[in-house]
Amino acid sequence: MRQYQHIVEGKVVDLPLGKVVCVGRNYAAHARELNNPLPTSPVLFIKPSTSLVKMNEAFSIPSTLGECHFEAEMSVLIGKQVSNCNEQEAQDAIAGVGISLDLTLRDVQQTLKEKGLPWEKAKAFDGACPTSAFVSKTIAGDLQNKQIRLFKNDELHQDGNTADMLNPVLPLISYISRFFTLLPGDLILTGTPAGVGPLQVGDSLVVELADFIRCTTEVVSR
Repeated sequence: MRQYQHIVEGKVVDLPLGKVVCVGRNYAAHARELNNPLPTSPVLFIKPSTSLVKMNEAFSIPSTLGECHFEAEMSVLIGKQVSNCNEQEAQDAIAGVGISLDLTLRDVQQTLKEKGLPWEKAKAFDGACPTSAFVSKTIAGDLQNKQIRLFKNDELHQDGNTADMLNPVLPLISYISRFFTLLPGDLILTGTPAGVGPLQVGDSLVVELADFIRCTTEVVSR
């Protein structure tokens, strides 16, 4: 498996691999399907750069840690440093728009939650963030009207629209930058719509963002 690199419009870009800032429970229907309360402010957690792998290649999941769930999310590549930024500065910082999988060890996460402990072991493991190539924000257009779809073994599981986000993208980037300086090469995962579920070795996936990104991949043993 080749090392992950950021690709925008078919070209490798000169951006380092940074942190991945993820947003939990940003779609009400997803929060409900996991019996989670709706947050009053964005729920943030971080995956390290070692979680990044190419979505258009087969990826592996841990085999001894219980169920691993897929969560398809629109992702935003950051191209310039921002801190305490406003929405215009957030817009200017976007270098590309893609789609990612926030892989989650659901059994591990539930155990950690029951003990009041952080989620990192469930969310930040090696390979926990398969990610597509990116398109420019010009091609992406309105980020609050993008359909996210995930098919597993030819069956549609996730079919949601970014219009349903509790926290839209630009206010979200601004909010995140109040806590974490965003650096060139960082990613933001903007939350997943309802329909998440478990993966097994041998599953084939098709993950789509609107009509401009379509990734075909499969799950292999680690």
